[in-house]
Amino acid sequence: MRVDLNADLGETVDGVPTADDEAMFAVITSANVACGGHAGDEASMRASVDRAARFGVAIGAHPSYDDRANFGRVRRDPPAGELRASMARQLDALEAAGAQLRYVKPHGALYHAVSADAAQARAVVAAVADHSARLGRPLPVLGLGGAIVEAAASAGLPFIPEAFLDRGYTADGGLVPRDHPGALVDDPVRVADRAVRLVADGTVETVDGSRIAVRAASLCLHGDTPAAVAMAQAVRAALDAAGVEVRAPW
Repeated sequence: MRVDLNADLGETVDGVPTADDEAMFAVITSANVACGGHAGDEASMRASVDRAARFGVAIGAHPSYDDRANFGRVRRDPPAGELRASMARQLDALEAAGAQLRYVKPHGALYHAVSADAAQARAVVAAVADHSARLGRPLPVLGLGGAIVEAAASAGLPFIPEAFLDRGYTADGGLVPRDHPGALVDDPVRVADRAVRLVADGTVETVDGSRIAVRAASLCLHGDTPAAVAMAQAVRAALDAAGVEVRAPW
């Protein structure tokens, strides 16, 4: 059994970190680094690159709508060309900070939009494909599923499915909206058990108590979730104890 453990990090806002990045980098295997759309700046990106090198963590770009006021969590409908250009700027910014990009994972509202909106999925993938061409290697796209899967396949980019350890799931496999009860899961014991179950039998418990099948090669924890460090440490310990190899697939 093998799985990747990723976290959204480098999400500095106005010079103030939103997570204990140092502690999180010590536990995870892949870091989704904010690159200026919803959070992050040159200093935070360089700090993430440094931490990734010290802890042997793979770096992925975590681009968002250009919406720092709402932390990228409000759905936008920019023209395709504008969205594509924004994605390109963010990937370029992270690479300019010294990152060797291994994959791309959209953030927040954009993450959900590219699952449902084929036009936005194509715009995001086009930017990733452009960057891949410059690198001379395909950058995988990390996501939940839906329209982004077909867009990535059409562009010849690998798609890596992920599951969320600290978010509530609905019975149809979606995530509970953040303003609804059960949206966040912050109990380290429960989250660790969820991680092992996802790897062992590919299922997750939903907010209504049922279990659904979820395919995931990577498991995500949000750095700004309450008790994020304790949860990450509990997850890593539980996976190690279960004989799961935790490493980046990139």
